[in-house]
Amino acid sequence: MAARVTRGRRPGAPDTRAEVLAAARASFGEKGFRGTTIRGVASAAGVDPALVHHYFGTKDDLFIAALQIPVDPREVMAPVVAAGPDGAGERLLRTFLGVWDDPEVQPGLLAVARSMMSDDTAGLVRDAFLPVVVGPVLAALVRDRPEVRIPLVASQVVGIIVARYVVAFPAMAQMPAEDLVARIGPVLQHYLTGDLP
Repeated sequence: MAARVTRGRRPGAPDTRAEVLAAARASFGEKGFRGTTIRGVASAAGVDPALVHHYFGTKDDLFIAALQIPVDPREVMAPVVAAGPDGAGERLLRTFLGVWDDPEVQPGLLAVARSMMSDDTAGLVRDAFLPVVVGPVLAALVRDRPEVRIPLVASQVVGIIVARYVVAFPAMAQMPAEDLVARIGPVLQHYLTGDLP
């Protein structure tokens, strides 16, 4: 009996998911978020676009998976957003610090943070991570001017990541999380809902 010849794209296999992720990382790195398409990633991985959707859902979900973040920031921030804008600055920072201070999650987050600060991926943070991942979630907490408020919140959070975790300035790294929440939470709240010039 002759071997059956199949045509078209290969079906999913155990390593197909990893190959799709590798193709996505390469595409996001070379073409940016806007220039990357599900169809292009599928073609590079040699699979049908429907399989990419099956494994990862939307392009936003594929982007999060390609970054290899150990937690999905959209899921982490969902309870903060669900509780509404009042007190969101402190809740957001408390949640953020709780995730970052988790010894099981922190090494993966540090790896992602360091890679995002390199020249290769800095554009992805600017062009995709903030507007695609963080922006839409935080937009539910701002009353107006999201184009000003969300970058202000992001600048504070990125500053905390760098000072407390990446560079690990002793005063920041050793400060109890609740002290940081008490001191910086009101600043985040002001950026979210306070009067802006």
